[in-house]
Amino acid sequence: MQKLDFEFFSACAEYVKNIINDEPEVGIILGSGLKDFSKRIIDPVVIPYEKIPNFLVSTVESHEGKLIFGSLQGKKIICMSGRFHHYEGYPFEMLTLPVRLFKLLGVKKTIITNAAGAVNESYRPGDIMIIKDHLKLTGASPLQGDNIPEFGPRFFDTTDMYTKELREKALLCAKGSTLNIHEGVYMYFTGPQFETPAEIRAARILGADAVGMSTVTEALTAAHCSMPLLGLSVMTNMAAGILDKKLTDEEVGETAAMISGPFGDYVERIIGEI
Repeated sequence: MQKLDFEFFSACAEYVKNIINDEPEVGIILGSGLKDFSKRIIDPVVIPYEKIPNFLVSTVESHEGKLIFGSLQGKKIICMSGRFHHYEGYPFEMLTLPVRLFKLLGVKKTIITNAAGAVNESYRPGDIMIIKDHLKLTGASPLQGDNIPEFGPRFFDTTDMYTKELREKALLCAKGSTLNIHEGVYMYFTGPQFETPAEIRAARILGADAVGMSTVTEALTAAHCSMPLLGLSVMTNMAAGILDKKLTDEEVGETAAMISGPFGDYVERIIGEI
């Protein structure tokens, strides 16, 4: 694997800076089935991932693989329509790329969305969960290996990783929404297989409200570089074993498509407030 030093990440940022010629305020990473939100961006400048030096490429069919710069709610934003996962074969250290790119572009706050399975039995498909904390018991970290001090310290705090101020604003923005919006704990599994019923029972005992295969690597990177962060999970299905049915990727996509309108309205409202 190529050496991941400050110059490696700077090459990504310099390429993008030369195209957008501006400094975005808010970064957004879109999860599975949520790519339609990118259509809301005004005056978009689209950069395919494969054009960006040292960047990765999305291999999941529902992830477009485009970096989009433009404006929304009066703010300059940079949006990743498509993200990267460890299950695609990427080392954990490479999964720092999106947030580190945002940091070097001048982004002040990041919003991460994902599709998740509901562990909390009071949740329903179509509900939204504002992430207040996470569980990651996989051992490996995206910040393993040599530390890059330009981004942050070797050892860093994660107490307010999902920034309380942004969570409070998201809760205020929920008033008047047609969505059911909760605040809860997200648990990370590496995938690509869906979790087993036994794993879901364990997750519930440990305090998880939802499970998924993304977000945590980006959140840890944001904490490392002191980036304020808001995480939003769309409950696309009940997790394994809760209902007497098999889990499918089609169900995830169908639910995400069903609520894309009101969820997009909600995210827009949040962007306007933060």
